[in-house]
Amino acid sequence: MTTPAIDILGSRADSTVLTPHEIKRYSRHLIMPEVGVEGQKRLKASKVLCVGTGGLGSPLAFYLAAAGIGTLGLVDFDTVDESNLQRQILHSTKDIGRPKVVSATEKLTALNPDLNVIQITDRITSDNALQLFADYDVIVDGTDNFATRYLVNDACVLLGKPNVYGSIFRFDGQATVFFPPHGPCYRCLYPEPPPAELVPNCAEGGVLGILPGIIGVIQATETVKIILGRGRTLQGRLMLYDALDMSFREMKVRKNPKCPICGPNKSITALIDYEAFCSGGNLSSASHAAPAEQPPVREMSPKELSDRLGRGDSLLVLDVRNPEEIEICRLDGSTVIPLPELPRRLGELDKSREIVVHCKSGRRSLKAIEILQEAGFRDLHNLTGGILAWISDVDSTLPTY
Repeated sequence: MTTPAIDILGSRADSTVLTPHEIKRYSRHLIMPEVGVEGQKRLKASKVLCVGTGGLGSPLAFYLAAAGIGTLGLVDFDTVDESNLQRQILHSTKDIGRPKVVSATEKLTALNPDLNVIQITDRITSDNALQLFADYDVIVDGTDNFATRYLVNDACVLLGKPNVYGSIFRFDGQATVFFPPHGPCYRCLYPEPPPAELVPNCAEGGVLGILPGIIGVIQATETVKIILGRGRTLQGRLMLYDALDMSFREMKVRKNPKCPICGPNKSITALIDYEAFCSGGNLSSASHAAPAEQPPVREMSPKELSDRLGRGDSLLVLDVRNPEEIEICRLDGSTVIPLPELPRRLGELDKSREIVVHCKSGRRSLKAIEILQEAGFRDLHNLTGGILAWISDVDSTLPTY
């Protein structure tokens, strides 16, 4: 069964002309009946916005540029970091510290000088998303956080744009196409964001460097099919990829009749505050209210911790990172209990001690403090910025990651 083709370009492709050198460049497309000259003209006339030029954005932008997309918008406010290079193939060592959109533009135009690249170094917000998206035919979501995914989804629904979605974590990836009213949207699949403290991210959980290549290329493939109006897209199907098992499987995604933005009785008619939505979107049950009664979390800076340890203060430094992270770097004398093991290992800790909890950047340690508070621990501090801040402010001899 094929999904009915939806013409998202209108008559724009009719006036597009392929030059002799373009005919040679795209000759392998032109001899395919599913593409041909008319299809290549559609690709040339199209405008695609890539939200993110990192792990997913790198392969999808590369292949869209090679395929002959006429205009490619690149949205990214970040700069290239050395830790990006394990997976973000648009960037290289010499690009460290440079804006990602600048680095990406150089690689893409070197591959295809005819490509029109629009660089957008602003952060996408509720104030600018509709204006940024308006001129593009397809939006491709290569972001890595829930707030931006909901923002991209809602802006696409309000504008009637197809949203080619992908996400990655560790060895797992997923991809689909959201395009109401022709199919479901992101909110149909994920009505509410997960609790903020449980949201995984690649910076703390890791990601196989090759994984975004697989998912990004799938996103690029879906984008080209949408523009050509050919084949069966992933609309209404969530593709799940397990790299460890080397397996693909599908999950049906149906329109939610109660969806607040694409359902018949929509309650969302404008973009909202997505950071607030994702930080407290489902804190409605009584079980989530208890932590608010706990004492506020006290912070301790790396410099203060260093000074107090230097004075010989009796502090217990609790490291709640995973064993793989401990092998990279560790504070001397720290006690290691990974966060998943903490609830069953509370008996190893002394409630009378002053405890400073840390992780990589300060996020998991906040969850650890919540667990400790509920167990009756009171003299607790969160190390501001985690071990990364310690490396930056106290001991730069330790390797960062």
